[in-house]
Amino acid sequence: MAARIIDGKAVAAQLRAGLAARVAAAGYAPGLVVVRVGEDPASGVYVRNKDRAAKEAGFASRTIHLPEATTQAQLLAQIAALNADAAVDGILVQLPLPDHIDAQAAINAVAPEKDVDGFHPINAGRLASGQPGLVPCTPRGVMHLLAGTELRGARAVVLGRSQIVGRPMAQLLLGADCTVTIAHSRTRDLAAECSRADIVVAAVGRAEMVRADWVKPGATIIDVGINRLADGRLVGDVAFDEVAAVAGAITPVPGGVGPMTIACLLENTLDAAMARRG
Repeated sequence: MAARIIDGKAVAAQLRAGLAARVAAAGYAPGLVVVRVGEDPASGVYVRNKDRAAKEAGFASRTIHLPEATTQAQLLAQIAALNADAAVDGILVQLPLPDHIDAQAAINAVAPEKDVDGFHPINAGRLASGQPGLVPCTPRGVMHLLAGTELRGARAVVLGRSQIVGRPMAQLLLGADCTVTIAHSRTRDLAAECSRADIVVAAVGRAEMVRADWVKPGATIIDVGINRLADGRLVGDVAFDEVAAVAGAITPVPGGVGPMTIACLLENTLDAAMARRG
């Protein structure tokens, strides 16, 4: 039987509509500022999509676009000004930054209560210790996509150990009472690890690495990867067609996890605004 397709576009649209209703009820427009440095093309697309989604949901969203030659000191000064601005509820420093800027220093400079990317060490520590805080957007989006999936007691494998997806994803699944394994490039017999899992979250950045014989029949497969092939096609970290014939549920690429990231950025911003403003 073919797997159920988990439609990230539909879930994201439903989430954004709910956020718009909450913003209208709150009586104020949560303030979101993206700080972009330089001319990375992918960043430009993401920022435009974010601005459109934020404004449609009633957020006060703007982008500060700094030139490529901006120094680290200038960037940190800009972040400090936003930290002190009472109208700003959420700050996102768009990655990647130019090579001459220390990205971690920029992330650390954002006030934890305004860190809507969820990357600040204080928010990472809160997540790891089971305390409330702002959670990275992509893993938060994955948890929305897993709504309705039985998580308690499920065996979950997270492929990838990045600070952006892999590690926080494992913490969220652990908090949902899954038995969690983090697998990575040094893991022995990746296929065997995956084949025991009820849930696989693939976030390694290797095109179509996960094959059908890696997948337990009926498993739920969440594909975070997005890779462009030589012929121009976008594919995930999972060989979709062959895995869909084995899995119980699967996210497509595109149209799966991707739409959830911006929706959860807005969700984090509203959460930050309500925590600050009441």
